[in-house]
Amino acid sequence: MTSERECYVYIVPPGATEFVTAGRFRVSPTPDGDPVGQFVYGRRYLERNDAVELDPVELRLRRGSYETARMEGFFGAIRDSMPDFWGRRVIERHTGHTQLEEFDCLMYGPDDRAGALGFGLNVEPPAPKRRFNRTLDLQILQATADAIIEEAPILESSSTRQVEELMLVGTSMGGARPKAVVEHGQGLWIAKFTRHDDRWNHPRVEHGLLKLAKTCDLTVAQSDITTVGGREVLLVRRFDRDRVEEGYRRHRMVSALTMLQSYDSPTARRDWSYILFADEIRRVSAEPKADLRELFGRMCFNATVSNLDDHPRNHALLAKGRDWRLSPAYDLTPTPMIALERRDLAMVCGNAGRYANRKNLMSQHGRFLLSEKEATVILDNIVETVRNAWRPTMRRAGVSGADCEAIASAFLYDGFFYEGVA
Repeated sequence: MTSERECYVYIVPPGATEFVTAGRFRVSPTPDGDPVGQFVYGRRYLERNDAVELDPVELRLRRGSYETARMEGFFGAIRDSMPDFWGRRVIERHTGHTQLEEFDCLMYGPDDRAGALGFGLNVEPPAPKRRFNRTLDLQILQATADAIIEEAPILESSSTRQVEELMLVGTSMGGARPKAVVEHGQGLWIAKFTRHDDRWNHPRVEHGLLKLAKTCDLTVAQSDITTVGGREVLLVRRFDRDRVEEGYRRHRMVSALTMLQSYDSPTARRDWSYILFADEIRRVSAEPKADLRELFGRMCFNATVSNLDDHPRNHALLAKGRDWRLSPAYDLTPTPMIALERRDLAMVCGNAGRYANRKNLMSQHGRFLLSEKEATVILDNIVETVRNAWRPTMRRAGVSGADCEAIASAFLYDGFFYEGVA
C-alpha cells in the first residue's frame, strides 16, 4: 500500500533565477490503497505579482485544492519534472534501490530537472545549483554511463558518489539514451552519449536530422558535436534555460502527454494524437496559428523521415514568460525498416489513425488552421527538401557513407505516397 507522502513545490518565476515556494503536493492512499494526489497553491504565492500557473491544463492558478487519481496521483506537470528511463536507472545505481516508489523518484531527481519546478521537504526553497558539469567532464561522464549500462564498477579515478552525482544532473530531460547536462559556452546543453551496441553513430545522425528539419523551415533545438576519447557526443542546447549575469532563468515546460492528459502506457496510445494536441495548442497558445503551422510541418517531417519515436513526451509547450508556445523540436531520430508499404507514427495523424502516408497527413489540415492549399505547400516543401537534401545534410553533419546506407530506408518510403487507406 502506498504511504502518505508530501513535499513542497518550488518554481522559478518568469525573469527570475531563484526558486520561490509555489505550493504543496501530497500523495495519499484511499481506503482501497489507491494513490490520490493533491496540490494546493500557497496563499503567499498567489499574492505575488509574478505568480504563474504550473501548467495550463490541470493546475491553473487559483485558490483551493486540486486532486487526481490518475498516474498514481501525479499531476502531469509534476510527472514531466520526474526522471526519465535513463534517470531512474542512474538513481537506482546511486541509491542501491531498485524498487523505488514514484515519490522517491521525484525527490531523488536532480535540481536541474526539465522546466522551472523544484521539489523539497522544507517550506523554504534551496538555492538553485550554481556549478554544472563542463565539457571537460565529458570523458568521465561517458565512462560512467558505460559502467551504468553494463552494470560494471565505476572508475576508480573518482569516488562512486562524486561521479554518479555528476550523472544525476540532467536525469529528467526525456528519453532512454545515456545523457547528462553540461555547461558549454554561455548556456546549458544536454550531452547525449553513445552506447557500445549502437548500430550507427547516433550523435551524428541525430545532429544531421536536426539540421535537416531546420532546412525544412522547422524550429529546432541548437545542436553540436564534440569528440571525447575517440567517441562522439551530441550536444543539444537547452531551450528551457537562459544564461544571465545572476545565473540561469528557468522556463516552464509541459509535455504533449500532459496537454493530452494521457499516460505513458501502451493502453493510453489511443489518446496520443497530433490532432488532439493541435486542439489544445489552439486553446492555450499565445500564437496558435503559427504554432499549429509548425506542428503540422513537424508531423509531416516525422512521416517523411520515419521518426516513429514521436511520442507525446517528445513534444512540449514552453513558457519563457507568462505565455505558452510550442517548444523547438528535439529528439529526432530516423527509424529504418524493411517494410516499404506502411509505417505508423507514434501519434494519430489523420482520419486513418497513425498511418504515416500523404493522404492521411492531409486529412485533418483544418484542425491545424490550414487551408488545403496551405497544407499542401508545407507538405510538398518538406517532401522535396527531404528527397534532395537528406543525404548531403547527413554527410555535412559527419555521418559516414556506411551509416547513410544503414538509415536510408527511413527516408520517403514507398508507402508514403500511396493514396489508399489501409
